[in-house]
Amino acid sequence: METTFVLVHSPSVGPSTWAPVAESLERRGRAAVVPDLTGVAAGGAPYWPRVVAAVREAAPAEGPLVLVAHSNAGFFMPVIKEGLGDRVVACVFADAHVPPARGLVRIAEEDFLPFLRGLAGPDGVLPRWTDWWDEEDVVAMLPDPAVRVRVTVEQPRLPLDYYTQSVPVPAGWDAVRCSCLWFGPPYEKAAQDAAGRGWPVTRLPGLHLHQVIDPEGVADTLLKLSRKS
Repeated sequence: METTFVLVHSPSVGPSTWAPVAESLERRGRAAVVPDLTGVAAGGAPYWPRVVAAVREAAPAEGPLVLVAHSNAGFFMPVIKEGLGDRVVACVFADAHVPPARGLVRIAEEDFLPFLRGLAGPDGVLPRWTDWWDEEDVVAMLPDPAVRVRVTVEQPRLPLDYYTQSVPVPAGWDAVRCSCLWFGPPYEKAAQDAAGRGWPVTRLPGLHLHQVIDPEGVADTLLKLSRKS
């Protein structure tokens, strides 16, 4: 039965950050879906059940699945896998945070919270993710103006408590094949963690949205990392 790649974007951005890779996989005869997580903050905390529900709704009803998470979507990988059950045959972390083996994990690290609190408005809502950074940094990540506009306009404005939420990490989630693709700092820490767990690790040098810039190279690497050795 056909394996489907489920490309999970960070809720801080939107599905167009994975769309080029999905198109590349489909050109190679591989099935791929990109769940839309831009509405997961609607209705207040807890947010993680809506992430799981959105991925389940987008995934095909049958067949094996390869989960691929980018950025802070990595923290949701265990609960997504639990929600999809035994159909998940591999998990790939693409420039993504790697959760622990069990317990709870918070989306933002403690030393990053002062930065976020300084960005939040009186209503506790943050600007769009690309507005957190200097314009030249965003241009470097997204040099094509049309792509930059597309990525920017679809971003949600998330509440601060999205980043302070605790997400459960079910024990045994990493019993399937797990691997790590990283582009650059600060995700070398995630790569080191993955390597310490004995996972395959590959680097494609680039910035944090490298999958938008080099979808063919990222698709090639996802195919290799998701394949059983």
